[in-house]
Amino acid sequence: MGIIEIEGMKFYAYHGHFAAEQVVGNNFEVNIRLEADCDRAAESDNLDDALNYQAVYETIKEVMQIKSALLENVGKRMLDTLYKRFPAIKKATIKISKMNPPMGGEMERVSVTLER
Repeated sequence: MGIIEIEGMKFYAYHGHFAAEQVVGNNFEVNIRLEADCDRAAESDNLDDALNYQAVYETIKEVMQIKSALLENVGKRMLDTLYKRFPAIKKATIKISKMNPPMGGEMERVSVTLER
């Protein structure tokens, strides 16, 4: 078993409860931790035997472009799509952070972490 982490993915997207958030948008950061069997890829040194993390990134990017009111919904859609497209994934943890959220106070980010 191995762990693949893709950290600090940055996106501009339109997620939020408030109507203005879905019009103006915001900066988001996504971190993902995937557990998969890496033995075959480690032995063969062949991308065809590996969990292709470029394809994982493209999947995350695609899902981030679909508007949602809640980060929890974005995370669920990410997990659903990843498990559907990449059967090699045994366990996934996704952390989605909204930078400078409009919450009436000064803060760097708010984050939701989902695991399956």
